[in-house]
Parts: sequence; structure tokens; C-alpha cells
Amino acid sequence: QVQLVESGGGLVQPGGSLTLSCAASENIFNFNIMGWYRQAPGKERELVASINVGGTIRYSDSVKGRSLIYRDGAKNTVWLQMSSLSPEDTALYYCDAQILRVNYWGQGTQVTVSS
Repeated sequence: QVQLVESGGGLVQPGGSLTLSCAASENIFNFNIMGWYRQAPGKERELVASINVGGTIRYSDSVKGRSLIYRDGAKNTVWLQMSSLSPEDTALYYCDAQILRVNYWGQGTQVTVSS
């Protein structure tokens, strides 16, 4: 059973930055794609950023230019670095990994942007 463990969330002031990490229980290159999603109260879950096994990266328009997704195969970890945070970035952030069209999710890490 694949396990994904997120960490790095917390309370951040507007304009601040943070880095979320997602540690996988197995080799991350076994997954076709890994990504970060977020879900704010009353809203649908949305893709924030993703990276596929070949290294192709996608960002949502809402975070493009101020976010970076990267990985380390030796640590089986994917990170999401975000800057210039605003209250609109407040959400529960989830790590997702897809293999053979099956999605695995972490438990989520809360990010709250507030002064």
C-alpha cells in the first residue's frame, strides 16, 4: 500500500513563503505522476502543481511564477515551494501520486495565510 506523508504546512503571513514536502513509501519514479492539490473550504479540490516521471512540470495559473515543484529520488520526496502567499492560498494541501491510473493521496497539510 502506497503511503504519502505531507508536512510543512502552518500559519504564514501574507507575502511569506513556505515549502511543503511529500514523502512516499516507495520509489517516486514508480509513479506516472506526482502532484500537489489543494482544497479550500467550500471549494473543489484543485491541482496546484505536478511533475511526471519524465520531469514534465505543470503549474496552475494561480501559482505559476511563484511556485516550484521538485523532487529527490534518493529521498523519495517531492516538494512544493510557494512564495508571495496570500489569503487565497489558504487551503488543505494534498500530495497525490498516480500509478497505473490509480491515485493515492496523503492526509493533507493545512496552510493558512493570515496576518
